[in-house]
Amino acid sequence: MKFEALPLHDDVKKGLQAARFVDCTLVQEKALPGALEGKDLMVQSKTGSGKTAVFLVAVLQKFIQERNSDATALIVAPTRELAVQISLDAKVLSSGIENYKIGCFYGGAGYKEQEEILKNNPHLIIATPGRILDFQRMGKIDFKKIDTFVIDEADRLFDMGFYPDIQQMFKLMGKNKKRQVMLFSATLGTRVRNLAWAYMDNPIEIEVQPEEITVENVVQSLYHVSKSEKLELLLRILAKENPTNALIFTNTKAMAIELSKRLNVNDYKSQYLMGDLPQSKRLAVINRMKKGQLRILVATDVAARGLQIDDLEMVINYDIPEDYESYVHRIGRTARAGKSGKAITLACEQFVYGLEAIEEYIQMKIPVLWIDDENLPIVVDKSANMRFRDLVSQKEYASSSFTKKSAPKKEKKHHRAPPRRPKPAIGVKKPLPKILPSKVNFNEVKELDFEQRMDYYKKMYAPQEVLSEQKERDEKTVAPKKKEGVLQKLFGRVKK
Repeated sequence: MKFEALPLHDDVKKGLQAARFVDCTLVQEKALPGALEGKDLMVQSKTGSGKTAVFLVAVLQKFIQERNSDATALIVAPTRELAVQISLDAKVLSSGIENYKIGCFYGGAGYKEQEEILKNNPHLIIATPGRILDFQRMGKIDFKKIDTFVIDEADRLFDMGFYPDIQQMFKLMGKNKKRQVMLFSATLGTRVRNLAWAYMDNPIEIEVQPEEITVENVVQSLYHVSKSEKLELLLRILAKENPTNALIFTNTKAMAIELSKRLNVNDYKSQYLMGDLPQSKRLAVINRMKKGQLRILVATDVAARGLQIDDLEMVINYDIPEDYESYVHRIGRTARAGKSGKAITLACEQFVYGLEAIEEYIQMKIPVLWIDDENLPIVVDKSANMRFRDLVSQKEYASSSFTKKSAPKKEKKHHRAPPRRPKPAIGVKKPLPKILPSKVNFNEVKELDFEQRMDYYKKMYAPQEVLSEQKERDEKTVAPKKKEGVLQKLFGRVKK
């Protein structure tokens, strides 16, 4: 089916021509007729199947049909990168419509510039859940004016904890039978169906190309290599394959930084991408990669969420991911929209233990290539004699977890009070003090009578508690006989 066959306005067709869209993909062919009629949709389709064009074309067609309306369309995406990508696609597809305003809103960027965009009353709002709800609490946006609500990658939104936020958005919109809701997800799980049942009006359910465990058009291969030889092997692979662009995954931020720097030393134009990079820098790096100005991007799994690079030739797992599902997400970055791609994995002794879980999950053995059999060119690593500290700036060195070695813990000095003698229970005899003969001056003692000896021993050996108690009793005028009886009881051994 071709886009020309659809009942679209000429201005929308101009945008399709600008985007060079001629033939519909399977999901576009099945979902667009219902979307253009204004019906609610619940579509199961994998990433890269062309679903973005479905809701964008439907939104633009509806805008032209109701041009004088002040209604707004809202598209919610799980990540800022995906929101930006949808915004770029929307600008191309709306290029044939005059004065069509688009606003993109996401966290990690300042509020002031985004507030200015909202003041211009954009016709299409593309946003992440947290930021758009922030603007709603500030009174900057009225959800009741939204007449088209699109939820993209619903399963990822819910996995990231945004299910309550989506529910809140529906409640803020209120009841409106004219509102169109389109939901797109890789899987139609229980939460997705519950949402459709609660807030959608008899949605059309379409299942097209559900998320595959592996990408059929990806040529997968694996090398077994020691950790100390990984970089040399990577350089040899890049020399042989000579990819136009490549995305290399590492398990840690520090390794992403180090690997990117070493590739630059070896004349491969490279930059790293991490989750805690400032948003402006993240977008700049991604845009350079998309424009072909950057050949290699080194990233962690967190940093690559929502990353979409068309015509990505190769994915390299420098480290085997510790989560087996991450392997599928990684290699899925290539071979998009039916194109082919390569995925090469380096299995070293540190991360090879994750390989069995990956192969069990994808239900296949990744073909193993042997270095000696592949005729890889010999390459000299120009960064071999450089330490990590020599490769990075002072700021990168300070922020890298690679350099943060755990300092030895200082032993804490505990100043404990001397243990107190427990008071004996009622009816229990107090223990007699231990007599140490070496402390007793027998020449002095033998000259004393019995009562004097008792006083002598009492001062020498009686616990302080006993002396204090004795003093209190003395002050209460205890009878002399009673006093003598206590002393005899306490020091009977001495007497004997």
